[in-house]
Amino acid sequence: MNLSGSLRVAVVAPSLAILGGQSVQADRLLQMWRDDPDVDAWLVPHNPLPPLPLRWMTRIKYLRTLVTEATYVPLLLKELRRADVIHVFSASYSSFLLAPLPAVLIGRALRKPVVLNYHSGEAPDHLARSGVARRILRRVNRNAVPSAFLRDVFSRFGIDATVVPNLVALDGLCYRPRVPLQPRLLSTRNMEPLYNVACTLRAFQAVQAQCPEASLTLVGSGSELPRLKTLASSLGLRNVVFAGRIDPAAIASYYADHDIYIQSPRIDNMPLSVLEAFASGLPVVSTDVGGIPAILTHREHGLLAPSDDAAMLAGHVLHLLADPDNARTMADQANRTLEAYTWPNVRRQWLAMYDSVRPGRVPHTAAVQT
Repeated sequence: MNLSGSLRVAVVAPSLAILGGQSVQADRLLQMWRDDPDVDAWLVPHNPLPPLPLRWMTRIKYLRTLVTEATYVPLLLKELRRADVIHVFSASYSSFLLAPLPAVLIGRALRKPVVLNYHSGEAPDHLARSGVARRILRRVNRNAVPSAFLRDVFSRFGIDATVVPNLVALDGLCYRPRVPLQPRLLSTRNMEPLYNVACTLRAFQAVQAQCPEASLTLVGSGSELPRLKTLASSLGLRNVVFAGRIDPAAIASYYADHDIYIQSPRIDNMPLSVLEAFASGLPVVSTDVGGIPAILTHREHGLLAPSDDAAMLAGHVLHLLADPDNARTMADQANRTLEAYTWPNVRRQWLAMYDSVRPGRVPHTAAVQT
């Protein structure tokens, strides 16, 4: 929607064809900007579909990268010209070179202000290894990160960053105290090595040894799926459901149908899944990696365990089941933290961020929180 006088923002991000934290967050942001009188935002996808005669190439690993990049760069040249501000979503490693880097370079060539929105919990290793990434992050107009964890990582490399939290879409997520608290566990992490879903399965084995009726639903897919199914079988687990990839619009029903949220990533930043669990009333058990302790205080908003510690994760789940009143207290306290991630607050911060980089823009009356 092209609104007269509105700030034109090109949001360079993966589309929902690549279902993950960045694509979901970008989609939510674009939905909220729709019909907003102050911002006219549109998606410039990292992963555009190539012309029809070339689409067969997307079925072949390396050809897929080449044909996608050959489609992406001309799209950037076309779409970024009409933007007042370029908002670039970024992950790490090779994806940084293939998606954010071309957008930043083309934006600078067009003399457009660039806000780089970095989301990866792998930032400590990525920035230590990549001089290219460090140089680019120092040269964009502003860096935005969703957590104090990433802001502090950037600071260690002499890179300024401002915290603008992820947006939690509460529509459809209904807070419900779990009375009684049942051993119905849920995890909604993609099945990639950094999310260490195998540890969740090992923790569930210990839980099920004490609670034979316990169930675990795993929402998500990824390269680890076959190995995880084999592991679940070898552990002799019962009542484990591999739900696969779920449309974001349907995820609320999974939170509604379960009682405890569990995850065991090795690396993470600010997982929306934890905030969605907060919104739904599920007490949370998680590893204490990356930015998770910044949004979940141990024994106040949930329970944390060291990375890859299946025994402690299982112990935390059993503790919740043994003390449901405390579990509900933590879930209630966690729910109260969500105001910071709702649209009125996040909107003010993005408007202030955009205003700060656009020359000649009359500022909105909003302050960016750091």
